[in-house]
Amino acid sequence: MNQKQINAFRMVMRHGSITAAANALNVSQPAVSRLIADLERAVGFPLLLRLGGKAQPTPEAHEFFQEVERMFYGFDRLAQVAAQIKDLRRATFRVASMPMVSFEILPRAMKRLADLSPGISITHNVHTSPRIIDLLASHQVDLGIGQSFAGSSDNLEVLAAYRTDCVCIMLADNPLASRPSLTPLDLKDEPLISLTYRTVTGSVIAQRFAEAGIAPRIVAETQPSYSACGLAALGLGVAIVDPISPGIFGNSLRTVPFEPKIPFNFQVLKPADAPLSRAGRRFLDEFVATIEERPDYGQTIHNIYA
Repeated sequence: MNQKQINAFRMVMRHGSITAAANALNVSQPAVSRLIADLERAVGFPLLLRLGGKAQPTPEAHEFFQEVERMFYGFDRLAQVAAQIKDLRRATFRVASMPMVSFEILPRAMKRLADLSPGISITHNVHTSPRIIDLLASHQVDLGIGQSFAGSSDNLEVLAAYRTDCVCIMLADNPLASRPSLTPLDLKDEPLISLTYRTVTGSVIAQRFAEAGIAPRIVAETQPSYSACGLAALGLGVAIVDPISPGIFGNSLRTVPFEPKIPFNFQVLKPADAPLSRAGRRFLDEFVATIEERPDYGQTIHNIYA
C-alpha cells in the first residue's frame, strides 16, 4: 500500500468513476485501474466491483474511504499549520523586561509587531534584571530586556545593547530644576531618593558620591526607578534615575542631567544555547526600530544584526 494507490482510490470515490479520477489526476484510465488493483491486493479485499463497464464501490470500500478521508484531512491540516507558521500567523513569543522599558518602549514594539503579524501570541512579564537572567537561563522566556552584570551573561547572548545616562528628577518648583546639570556637590544638602544599593545603578550612584567626597542625605531607598519617580512627584526629594521612567509622570517632574555621568545601559538577551525563533527575530526587528525612531530611548552600542 502506498500513497499513489491511496490517492487513486480517493479520487475514484470522490469523483464517482475511474475515468473522472484519471482526469483529476491527469493520468490514464488504465493507470488508475492498475493502482486500484494493486491496492486491493495490498488490503486483501475488493474495493470496486466492475459492473457493465462501471466501477461500483463495495461496502468495505466505503468504510475504508472514511479512514482515508480522515488521513487526508490530517495532511491538509498539517499543510495549513505549516503555512500559518511560515507566514507567522501561528506563533508564540515570550519576553520579560525590566520596568524602565515596559511603560513605553516595549508596548510600542509589541503594537508594531501585532500590526505586522497579528497571528503572533505575545506573553510579556515585568521583572528585575536578575530575575530576567534566571528566566532566560531556565528557558522560561525567549528574550529578556534588562541589565546584565559581570558573570551574568556566560550562558546568555547579547543581541542588542543601548546606552542611556541617569538624570536627576524633582518637582518643577525646586530651585535646582533650572540648572543645566547637577553634581554630587550640588545635591549635598538635598533630600535624596536613591535606588537601592542592590541595583547596578544604585551602586554606581553611591560610587559617584564617594568619589566626590560627599555623603548624600538619603531620605529613601527604593526600587525600581518608577517608584523613585513616584516619591519625587510627591515632593519627598530629588531622585537619580534612568531618563525614560520619568516620562510616565507627564509634566509633573523636571529632569536635569547628572555629572559625572551614570550609565543606565540595557541589553536584549537570549539563551546562548537556543536559536531565536522567527517570531523572536520579528519582535527584535520591531524593538530595534522603535528605539531608532526615538533617540531619547537610548543610543545603540551593540546590535548583532546591524
